[in-house]
Amino acid sequence: MLRALGIFQRATADQLWRMLRPGDRHDRCTRDTLKVLEKTGLVREETRLESGHKLWVLTEKGHKEAKTLLPKSVRISALRKLRLDAKGKPVKDDGYDEHAAAVTSTAAVLTGAGFGTPLSWQTEIAHRLPYGYTQYADLTMRAPDAGVPAMLLEVDRVNEPVDELVDKVRRYSDWFGLLAPKADPDNERAARAFGGIRVHDFRLWPRIYPATGHEGYVPVAFVFTGKTAAQRESRMRRLEQAARRYFAGTPYPGSGEGITAVDYHQAVPVVVTELERITADPAGAAGKVWRRLGREGWQTLSEALDNLDGERLYGVERERARRRRAEREAAERETRRPVCTTCGAKFTDDRWQSVRQYSSRSETDGLCGPCQTEYFARIEAERVARREAEEAAAREAAEAEVRKNRRRFRRR
Repeated sequence: MLRALGIFQRATADQLWRMLRPGDRHDRCTRDTLKVLEKTGLVREETRLESGHKLWVLTEKGHKEAKTLLPKSVRISALRKLRLDAKGKPVKDDGYDEHAAAVTSTAAVLTGAGFGTPLSWQTEIAHRLPYGYTQYADLTMRAPDAGVPAMLLEVDRVNEPVDELVDKVRRYSDWFGLLAPKADPDNERAARAFGGIRVHDFRLWPRIYPATGHEGYVPVAFVFTGKTAAQRESRMRRLEQAARRYFAGTPYPGSGEGITAVDYHQAVPVVVTELERITADPAGAAGKVWRRLGREGWQTLSEALDNLDGERLYGVERERARRRRAEREAAERETRRPVCTTCGAKFTDDRWQSVRQYSSRSETDGLCGPCQTEYFARIEAERVARREAEEAAAREAAEAEVRKNRRRFRRR
């Protein structure tokens, strides 16, 4: 509990219950623990909210204790110092605004649904941009066991212009595009033009955040709360329309070959939800309470972050296109395959290749292999027959000459 207050600075017993003991039926145990911590001087009540909930903060002693309990990688929030009036009595501080309450409630309901622990969260993490602006994330979540290695969350009470929300997405996109120290800009530009995952080898963000497990940058989630359901829905739709260029991805090459997959490697995955929707769902933040901008319908967070139409689909479609191309080329090749002028049979690949590899034309080029063999066999038989006939004629001529000479000898 001290660690949670160290991270979030201020919280109610209800929020701490949802964050730390979601399996309990109510927040009684959490309230009892806070009272014990109050007696030991580690926490104090800062104010009582209009809802009736007490708002708890760390004392100076508790702040020092929480700092020893938190890992060095987790930033502890600033101490809320106790203010006293002229009579030395504590002054109730009513500076806890509804945005801060919504931020803590968001972390509480997500933690209660199994997305990490209180140590999985940090608040107001700075993302500095080269043009002098720093984009602060309301929350950063790391919940690898829940399939979300990292996520940036913005809590919106439907009181900012939609253009400001779009600017946040744009600034996150700009930050994700920053080069890592000593990265070669020329190599980064070449990788960016080529597309794919290699571009992130030159970027800063993988040095700070873990791999997401999906294509694209660290996902950004907008949690809307307040006003009416219709106003929140309208806000989501307007954000979706205006920020499309940052989350939509780009088509993979080969659309003419039936490639419909989208390259998300340089896109910001943006999901939206409503705090009211989460708290109303029996499964809480683990239920189908998330919507990925660019898609219709509500999904679980893991479903919303998955890219079913991304790299995996591209691999399937590319192999399918390769097979279709090979089949088309094979069919076209078959139409060009020669036919034997004697028997009408198609040439085998070996016979076709043997005809094509010689530039000089032959009278047997139009014959298939068997007909060519038969042709040469016939030519050879004719040659042998001719030779045998010539040899027989020569023998007969020689024998006739011998007989003629014998007759001459007898007459003498």
